[in-house]
Amino acid sequence: MDADTPFALFGDRGTTLLSVLVFLSCGTLAFAVMLGVRARQAVRRRAATVRPDHDRAGGDNDAPHTRFAVARKLVDYTTKHYASDGKDTKVLRNRMLQAGIYEPHAVAYFFIARTGMALGIAVILIFVLPLLGMAGKSSFWLCVMLGGLLGYLAPGYYLDRRIAARRVEHRSGFPDFMDLLVICADAGLAMEAALDRVRAELASAYPSLSANIHIANLEIRAGRTLPEALEHFGERVGIEEARSFATLLQQSGELGTSISSALRV
Repeated sequence: MDADTPFALFGDRGTTLLSVLVFLSCGTLAFAVMLGVRARQAVRRRAATVRPDHDRAGGDNDAPHTRFAVARKLVDYTTKHYASDGKDTKVLRNRMLQAGIYEPHAVAYFFIARTGMALGIAVILIFVLPLLGMAGKSSFWLCVMLGGLLGYLAPGYYLDRRIAARRVEHRSGFPDFMDLLVICADAGLAMEAALDRVRAELASAYPSLSANIHIANLEIRAGRTLPEALEHFGERVGIEEARSFATLLQQSGELGTSISSALRV
């Protein structure tokens, strides 16, 4: 044994003492690991007993449900905040209907999308522009603000494009709608039955116009008067021909003339 080793002072007893110390160290380490494992298992058992029943049943699916609940609260709060009958809110709701978006929370989704896109594009530009060598330049924050403005205006632009596309379809299909309605009226069908028949005929060629006719028919079945349902129909379709058609039938009902004669005017 090397003379520099401290255990060399004890001779053979030094080797024995080293072996005893190694054994005790290994035993202490194993005992500590065993206690840690048992303590962890005990904590898990106690946590399982205090968890609610629905948490035990949910398991790993709780996180998605929690995220969904947070998103739902955000949508509900935004809907409540913009649920006033202000002029701007009414205009936005009418635009949503003209775009074919009938979701009750559509206004909330619109504001959330506008805010999210404005902030998202601005943050992306803050990280991307330095990679393009624009860090520290006077145009850096100008580009960030322009990007945020672009994200803010993008949902409105998308809505305008969607309204314009649907108006083209409505204007193209409205003459066919009037011709079929005259034929149904001459056949003796009531207005509700005539609208339902025309809707079915136009469903394949003009799906948006057909959907709006179906909504008008549902309003009539729900108890709304024919002039009111057709007035709402004209607002949703968004073309002057539909508004004139609603006014024509309203005047026809007030004057007592037949619908067939009024449709031929």
